Amino acid sequence: MHDGTHTTEPGQALYPADRLEQARTATARAGLDALLISPGADLRYLTGYDALQLERLTCLVLPADGRPFLVVPALEEPAALASPARGMGLEIVAWNETDDPYALVAERLPAPPARVGVDNHMWAEKTLAFHRVLPGARQELAGAVLNELRLRKTPAEVAALRRAGAAIDRVHARMGEWLRPGRTEREAGRDIAAAITAEGHARVDFVIVGSGPHSASPHHELSDRVIRPGDPVVVDIGGTTPDGYCSDSTRVYAVGEPPVEFRRLYDVLLRAQRAQTEAVRPGITAEELDAVGRDLIAEAGFGAYFIHRTGHGIGLESHEEPYIVAGNALPLAPGMAFSVEPGIYLPDRYGARIEDIVVCTEDGGERLNATPRDLVVLS
Repeated sequence: MHDGTHTTEPGQALYPADRLEQARTATARAGLDALLISPGADLRYLTGYDALQLERLTCLVLPADGRPFLVVPALEEPAALASPARGMGLEIVAWNETDDPYALVAERLPAPPARVGVDNHMWAEKTLAFHRVLPGARQELAGAVLNELRLRKTPAEVAALRRAGAAIDRVHARMGEWLRPGRTEREAGRDIAAAITAEGHARVDFVIVGSGPHSASPHHELSDRVIRPGDPVVVDIGGTTPDGYCSDSTRVYAVGEPPVEFRRLYDVLLRAQRAQTEAVRPGITAEELDAVGRDLIAEAGFGAYFIHRTGHGIGLESHEEPYIVAGNALPLAPGMAFSVEPGIYLPDRYGARIEDIVVCTEDGGERLNATPRDLVVLS
């Protein structure tokens, strides 16, 4: 388990100790009496503890007025003590197999709460158990409090995303080792997955290898289709690094010379994706950035074939806020990190998507993926 103390400059801890106080202040400001945070990205963000998702309760209890504490099963106490959570002024409370951990939480709260925020991905059985022991408390989503904190990455978080981007770039740079006629998507995907961990990730989050007509399916699952000469191949891959931060990058390859019509489609897509990455700056809204590429694609006659949003935020989760999509009037601000990934998909023929992770800076944007965006033709 990574200790969470990696820094890029003095004082830039990936999981700083004042984060709990920031969250406590935000909780009080939102009118909530406490946050209840189970294993997942929110818990890791607040404490650095990458806890296992188990049927046994692990829960950070963050009162708006009072000292936070971390409830853990006794058999998980050594892992909690080995994590950055130990150095954050938290009391770590271990419970035994015959204890009721939900009642333990209720008893230790400073006062019976009227409103509690439960993390957005808490299992239903756990939210219902909290309702049992806190019948007078209205449950709301903790994301309303924590998303605002997680939305703007610190310099240390941006550095972690930069490392993740470089790691996935190293995998794309090796794609010629695995994509060739006669191999199946599944065979190539297996090799790519092995390379994702070999190049610096702690785990593989997804591998999409969409060849030929499968390239027109944005979330295509690996299949036994054999890659053929002239096939366009969309490769969308990502993983989580030991720091806990995610990578996500899509490039398009052609195994031999692709159809002329595909090159025209790809040229339109490349122009749109470049325009969007260059348009990133503080103040532009998420929906305005989406429109930059979407309008170019529509003007070229492919508007009906760009069927998803331009992008999603990324950090401790591969998909988080902000979402770059029509209807989202959120102005971009320094520290926001997200994908820019327009796509064009002609059903049953072929498709393409180009994806970079971009961070909004003080005066523009920084692409965290450096592999070429031109169509790569593998001979």
